[in-house]
Amino acid sequence: MFAWETLGKKTFRGVLAPELFKPTKSLAANQGLYNGFLAAGLIWSFCISDPVWSKNIALFFLGCVSVAGLFGAMYSKAIFFKQALPALTSLILSYLFL
Repeated sequence: MFAWETLGKKTFRGVLAPELFKPTKSLAANQGLYNGFLAAGLIWSFCISDPVWSKNIALFFLGCVSVAGLFGAMYSKAIFFKQALPALTSLILSYLFL
Protein backbone atom coordinates (compact mmCIF):
# COMPACT_ATOMS: atom_id res chain seq x y z
CA MET A 1 0.00 0.00 0.00
CA PHE A 2 2.70 2.49 1.01
CA ALA A 3 5.50 1.15 -1.18
CA TRP A 4 3.55 0.56 -4.38
CA GLU A 5 5.97 2.50 -6.57
CA THR A 6 9.09 0.96 -4.99
CA LEU A 7 8.54 -2.49 -3.51
CA GLY A 8 5.48 -3.04 -5.70
CA LYS A 9 7.62 -2.73 -8.82
CA LYS A 10 9.93 -5.47 -7.53
CA THR A 11 7.07 -7.71 -6.41
CA PHE A 12 5.04 -7.40 -9.63
CA ARG A 13 7.97 -7.29 -12.06
CA GLY A 14 6.88 -8.84 -15.32
CA VAL A 15 3.19 -8.61 -14.35
CA LEU A 16 2.69 -4.85 -14.70
CA ALA A 17 4.53 -2.47 -16.97
CA PRO A 18 6.68 -0.04 -14.96
CA GLU A 19 4.78 2.98 -16.26
CA LEU A 20 1.52 1.67 -14.73
CA PHE A 21 2.61 1.95 -11.10
CA LYS A 22 2.21 5.71 -10.77
CA PRO A 23 -1.33 5.90 -12.25
CA THR A 24 -2.50 2.89 -10.22
CA LYS A 25 -1.09 4.08 -6.89
CA SER A 26 -4.52 5.13 -5.54
CA LEU A 27 -6.01 1.76 -6.52
CA ALA A 28 -3.23 -0.09 -4.70
CA ALA A 29 -3.69 2.16 -1.66
CA ASN A 30 -7.42 1.48 -1.62
CA GLN A 31 -6.88 -2.27 -1.90
CA GLY A 32 -4.23 -2.21 0.82
CA LEU A 33 -6.47 -0.25 3.17
CA TYR A 34 -9.37 -2.62 2.51
CA ASN A 35 -7.20 -5.66 3.24
CA GLY A 36 -5.89 -3.97 6.38
CA PHE A 37 -9.43 -3.46 7.68
CA LEU A 38 -10.28 -7.10 6.99
CA ALA A 39 -7.17 -8.26 8.83
CA ALA A 40 -7.97 -5.93 11.75
CA GLY A 41 -11.48 -7.40 11.96
CA LEU A 42 -10.17 -10.95 12.05
CA ILE A 43 -7.58 -10.05 14.69
CA TRP A 44 -10.32 -8.30 16.66
CA SER A 45 -12.31 -11.55 16.69
CA PHE A 46 -9.46 -13.18 18.66
CA CYS A 47 -9.66 -10.45 21.31
CA ILE A 48 -13.36 -10.87 22.10
CA SER A 49 -13.96 -12.93 25.23
CA ASP A 50 -17.58 -13.91 24.46
CA PRO A 51 -17.24 -17.01 22.22
CA VAL A 52 -20.53 -16.43 20.38
CA TRP A 53 -19.75 -12.80 19.61
CA SER A 54 -16.18 -13.71 18.63
CA LYS A 55 -17.44 -16.37 16.21
CA ASN A 56 -19.97 -13.98 14.67
CA ILE A 57 -17.31 -11.30 14.08
CA ALA A 58 -14.91 -13.85 12.59
CA LEU A 59 -17.62 -15.24 10.30
CA PHE A 60 -18.57 -11.74 9.15
CA PHE A 61 -15.01 -10.80 8.20
CA LEU A 62 -14.30 -14.19 6.62
CA GLY A 63 -17.50 -13.67 4.62
CA CYS A 64 -16.21 -10.28 3.45
CA VAL A 65 -12.92 -11.83 2.32
CA SER A 66 -14.84 -14.63 0.57
CA VAL A 67 -17.08 -12.22 -1.32
CA ALA A 68 -14.08 -10.13 -2.36
CA GLY A 69 -12.27 -13.27 -3.50
CA LEU A 70 -15.25 -14.53 -5.49
CA PHE A 71 -15.59 -11.13 -7.14
CA GLY A 72 -11.88 -11.14 -8.01
CA ALA A 73 -12.18 -14.68 -9.32
CA MET A 74 -14.49 -13.40 -12.05
CA TYR A 75 -11.38 -11.73 -13.49
CA SER A 76 -8.64 -14.16 -12.49
CA LYS A 77 -8.77 -17.84 -11.58
CA ALA A 78 -5.62 -17.36 -9.51
CA ILE A 79 -7.51 -15.02 -7.16
CA PHE A 80 -9.98 -17.80 -6.45
CA PHE A 81 -7.22 -20.12 -5.27
CA LYS A 82 -5.19 -17.45 -3.45
CA GLN A 83 -8.00 -15.54 -1.73
CA ALA A 84 -11.48 -17.03 -2.09
CA LEU A 85 -10.73 -20.71 -1.48
CA PRO A 86 -8.73 -20.18 1.75
CA ALA A 87 -11.37 -17.74 3.01
CA LEU A 88 -14.26 -20.05 2.15
CA THR A 89 -12.47 -23.00 3.75
CA SER A 90 -11.83 -20.94 6.90
CA LEU A 91 -15.42 -19.72 6.89
CA ILE A 92 -16.83 -23.24 6.70
CA LEU A 93 -14.43 -24.68 9.29
CA SER A 94 -15.05 -21.75 11.65
CA TYR A 95 -18.80 -22.16 11.30
CA LEU A 96 -18.59 -25.88 12.01
CA PHE A 97 -16.02 -25.97 14.79
CA LEU A 98 -16.01 -22.64 16.62
